[in-house]
Amino acid sequence: MDILVSDDHPLFRNGVRNLLRTTDDLRVVGEASTGEEAIALASSLQPDLILMDIRMPGCNGIEATRQILEKHPRMQILILTMFKDDQSVFAAMRAGARGYVLKDADEAELIQSIRMVGNGGAVFGSDIASRMIHYFSNPAPDEPLMDASLSELTKREREILERIAEGDSNAKIASRLQLTTKTVANYVSTILNKLQVVDRNEAGRLVKKMRDGDQLDLT
Repeated sequence: MDILVSDDHPLFRNGVRNLLRTTDDLRVVGEASTGEEAIALASSLQPDLILMDIRMPGCNGIEATRQILEKHPRMQILILTMFKDDQSVFAAMRAGARGYVLKDADEAELIQSIRMVGNGGAVFGSDIASRMIHYFSNPAPDEPLMDASLSELTKREREILERIAEGDSNAKIASRLQLTTKTVANYVSTILNKLQVVDRNEAGRLVKKMRDGDQLDLT
């Protein structure tokens, strides 16, 4: 099975590569340190499976997952990350990931997860599975955009999020805030990353839901 490892930490990628070398059926054919690199390498290398981190520079892992699966729907993606909050898990599932495992999983669990997802199955780490069972057993009011996520945004990022919610394009936001389009695109990627949403449309919807509930202040 050919595997692409997408993570912005070289030491972690090296550890995964060395682990998979101990197997006869799993091969690392490429490494990406950003979401953009993962998208490009997915097209050029055509791996069977991608190990995808969530938080990376530029395009986050959830958005990269969505874009990759739009072009290569038969490719399998396993999220491998430190984030175990419900929002991240469900955003990854909506993007099309087939599994979600935490980086502190032991080596045997990781290898087993890779094989299961690579063979068309779905898998979630034991801690994630427990959280999902609890979530569905104890449904809570929909709170898609948490204060903790908003608190990570800078003042400029909040300004741009406000414009995203209004439906402005990157070019329009750039003109309004006197920024370059490339700078705005970088801000948008960072905002999506921090909020752990799939795309700008979802970010806009979350903002509007919070506004409707009078729970949002972007000032």
